[in-house]
Amino acid sequence: MSRIRDYWTLTKPSLSILVVFSSVVSFMLTRGYESFADPLYRILSLFAGGFLVTGSANAINQCVEKDTDAGMKRTASRPIASGRMSVQAGWVFAILTGIVGVCWLGWVFNLLTASLAAFSLFLYAFIYTPMKKVSSLAVLMGAIPGALPCLIGWTAGEGELSLGGWIVFAFQFFWQFPHFWAIAWVAHRDYSAVGFKLLPSDQGPTRFTALQTVLYSLLLVPVTLMPFFTGICSYGSISGQVGLGMVIVSNGFMIARCVQLYRGMEVAQARRVMFGSYLYLPVVMLSWLLSKTPIA
Repeated sequence: MSRIRDYWTLTKPSLSILVVFSSVVSFMLTRGYESFADPLYRILSLFAGGFLVTGSANAINQCVEKDTDAGMKRTASRPIASGRMSVQAGWVFAILTGIVGVCWLGWVFNLLTASLAAFSLFLYAFIYTPMKKVSSLAVLMGAIPGALPCLIGWTAGEGELSLGGWIVFAFQFFWQFPHFWAIAWVAHRDYSAVGFKLLPSDQGPTRFTALQTVLYSLLLVPVTLMPFFTGICSYGSISGQVGLGMVIVSNGFMIARCVQLYRGMEVAQARRVMFGSYLYLPVVMLSWLLSKTPIA
């Protein structure tokens, strides 16, 4: 049981589930989703395939960062960093789950969806992961595979890269900047000790970094409203009006958290941005789903 638990931990299940959640909601926002005769099977297939691919990327991350993880208190107990699992076993697990996940998405959905999943896996594991010790631009690079699950979900439903897919991609792309900078702020000492460069300033947590979180939270406002002006969502019904109201309130909540960080410059406020962002993302996406324009 302990070995099974270690393999489960290797996938970073909480992170993987959040990633797959955004992919599934993006899939359900498509018009194509409603044309499937077996929507539940499709949702479960997307969840399973997406989880395997994301879990594979997370496992590779832990294989590559074995020594780095061992040097941080927060991650020292991970299976590979602690020595409970060999790097070789981690690689075998990662390769198998990655191949199965990509192939499954291609089999159930389409080649474009599988290709995007493989590309996301490659970017996260082999570009973003080593880049964290090179430049703070790693956050920008990491935001691409971090947002691709939305595009993967969209193409699973539509079979093409249409406007709606780019909107949901943009939402999760911009969301990651205040989210990751808040994490890097909270874990700055650990990250600095192992050479991670994830904050936009070389001086660490600064007012410039806090200002960046405010700017990106403001940028999220028009992005989150775009579905209501492109036909994906509608505010002509009560559910649509409730959904729109929830999006507006969520944006106000996120902006307020980032402004508090800018004013206070404390770890406690960065932690509020971090946890607030975890709440903000699913609330906005579920609000879109609540407001989805019905097929005439």
